[in-house]
Amino acid sequence: MSDKPKILIVEDDLDLAEMLNAYFRALSYDVLTAAWGREALEISSQETLNLIMLDIRLPDIDGYEVCRQLRTQRRTQNLPIIFLTEKRDRVDKLQGLELGVVDYITKPFDIQELRLRVRNAITRAARQSLSNPVTDLPEGELVNERLTGLLYSDQNWAALLLSMSGLSEFRELYGFVAADDVLRAVTLMVRNAVREHGGEDDFIGHLGAEDFLILTTPDKVNVIRERVENRVRLSREYFYRDRDKAQQPQESSQLQLRSGVVLHDHGPFNDADSLKQALYSAAVPA
Repeated sequence: MSDKPKILIVEDDLDLAEMLNAYFRALSYDVLTAAWGREALEISSQETLNLIMLDIRLPDIDGYEVCRQLRTQRRTQNLPIIFLTEKRDRVDKLQGLELGVVDYITKPFDIQELRLRVRNAITRAARQSLSNPVTDLPEGELVNERLTGLLYSDQNWAALLLSMSGLSEFRELYGFVAADDVLRAVTLMVRNAVREHGGEDDFIGHLGAEDFLILTTPDKVNVIRERVENRVRLSREYFYRDRDKAQQPQESSQLQLRSGVVLHDHGPFNDADSLKQALYSAAVPA
């Protein structure tokens, strides 16, 4: 997976869109473009974005409506949005701010100023994103700090990765609400397993949106792993219950749990990233 910030430029002026695309790609951003509001909504529903630059005047629906719809979706409700517009009236600016727009750039603009505003908006959003909005478990820097702490610890530790595969297909069939319900249910299973079989200092967080991390001790990790695996296996039928049988996915793409364990003596690990890579390499179907 790329570590480049991913931005979406929504602009129907093709020359301007191409200029911005080339400029931010040269700055090592991953750039997507859209010329229509509905196209932007479609891209935003499929891609994990760090920021949207959004023109107000678009050929189909205006930027205000695009912003309203983005704010109603869990995936994009906190996504930084910068308006690009020729409008200068105070009432237009207030309307954008009411929708949660983080910045407002009027055309023509200074490209260096835009670069700094984009960078600052992404940085602020990253600092605020310390917990998963669906499960409320720690993620991002909080998890990296715990993993880094393990590397300097003289304690015997065990790291357990529990990764849900098939959730993207599930989401496509049944929607974001149903997929979020699955994540919340698995979160409850993980919490219960750690509460019943783990220790007071155990840690639960996310490596990815669908990847759970448990930090515990070598004598407890296998029983926690088995408990979660069994609960997910027994609950899988429930996740699909009451759903249209005609829309059931193929067996190969149904929800499945993968798990892997890395112990303190499996290293040495140079950094948190190498430890995460070892966990993903160790993961096998439950």
